[in-house]
Amino acid sequence: MNDNDVLLSDLSELSAIKQAALSYVTEAFAEAELDGLDADCMAHAALFAAFMELVATYGEEAVAQYAAGLPDKIRSGAFSMALKH
Repeated sequence: MNDNDVLLSDLSELSAIKQAALSYVTEAFAEAELDGLDADCMAHAALFAAFMELVATYGEEAVAQYAAGLPDKIRSGAFSMALKH
C-alpha cells in the first residue's frame, strides 16, 4: 500500500509531505469559501489543476490508468469523511 491508497479517514497514515499538501488545499478551499466561491466550483477547478499536473509529470497514459481506478475508490469510501457503519 502506498500513500495514494490510504483512506482520508486514515490521515495519520499519510506521509508528512502529503499531509502538508492536503493542508494547503484545504486552506485554499476555506479562503475561496470566505471569498464567496462555491465549494463545488473549487472542487472542479482543483481536479482540473491536479490532473493537469499529473499529466505533465507522468504522462497521459499513466494518469488515465490511475484515473480508471478512481470509481472503485470512490465507491469504497476512500474520499468520504463520514464514518462508515
